[in-house]
Amino acid sequence: MIPSSIHPGSGESELRTRLTQLVEAFGQPRIAVVGDLIADEFIYGRLDRVSREAPVLILKYDSTEVTPGGAGNAAHNVATLGAVTRLVGVIGADDVGRRLSRSFPRRIVKSGLVRPPGYHTPTKTRILAGGIHSARQQVVRVDRDGSAIDCATREAVTRAAVEAVVGCDAVILSDYGTGLITPGLVAAIKRQMPRRGRRRVPHILLDSRYALMRYRGLAIAAPNESEVEQMLGITVGDDTRVLERAGRTILERTRMGAMLITRGSRGMALFESGRSTQHISIYGSDEVADVTGAGDTVIATMAVALSVGASPLEAALLANYAGGLVVMKRGTATVNAAELLQAVESDL
Repeated sequence: MIPSSIHPGSGESELRTRLTQLVEAFGQPRIAVVGDLIADEFIYGRLDRVSREAPVLILKYDSTEVTPGGAGNAAHNVATLGAVTRLVGVIGADDVGRRLSRSFPRRIVKSGLVRPPGYHTPTKTRILAGGIHSARQQVVRVDRDGSAIDCATREAVTRAAVEAVVGCDAVILSDYGTGLITPGLVAAIKRQMPRRGRRRVPHILLDSRYALMRYRGLAIAAPNESEVEQMLGITVGDDTRVLERAGRTILERTRMGAMLITRGSRGMALFESGRSTQHISIYGSDEVADVTGAGDTVIATMAVALSVGASPLEAALLANYAGGLVVMKRGTATVNAAELLQAVESDL
């Protein structure tokens, strides 16, 4: 039995024990991930020469890799942490969609994937170049948007989401701006949640890149600082007073249970109604390898932690470790429970 949550002033030994126990329970929960599926395509090549046609590099092609992005990456992170994952979203029957579907690990239940005829899977293609003895660096990224979401597809996704959340301990809403995630879909999911009885009401977590202010009354939202600045038309920088006003403003307007603002090298800030803001320093080295998908890792870790009884602060602390670990890896990466445990035990 995991003891009750620690408070911010707990000693390092007590905190380490508590966080360790939480991570050791990560194999228990069931998490539904509903949102925008994106194929992250990586094309690798070796530097050959400069073209005579234009002042650009010529690469000798090596290989292509397709990995889950968007909601798929959030689900991949949940599964890697040990939880059973039910994924709901739209995917194409095109070549990149088939490769994306094959890239999901077995712990991800894919019965909630909707495949509309003629749908093109959104794809972010990153071309990386490097020599035999040098690290590969991203040269350019090409984004291909997916097809528009029609009414029939939206209804199919809603049915799949309502079915997927039954018996789950948490729901992640991953909104990358395709129009799939809407307040109406969230309302349908909330109606499916148990309202009374012995079973705990599942946590609903929101990661919305462009439309966070449209949603109300969810457990946690996790925007990054640049998204907050865009939402409110402000610049935060190093001014913690501006950050405080921004976090409290969004928390009040959305009536979220908590708001976690990720700040890159400045760490994180956790806002809860009636509690002081908790500022969490970045974990790990400043030598960041790749920030691709780090937000997905953060929301995934928060969801799994809350599902096993973590408080929002404890979940944020674990998410900070996970985020610090994943940015040290190249590409769209994940963090497993063993890595998370090692980070907790070595840091405190």
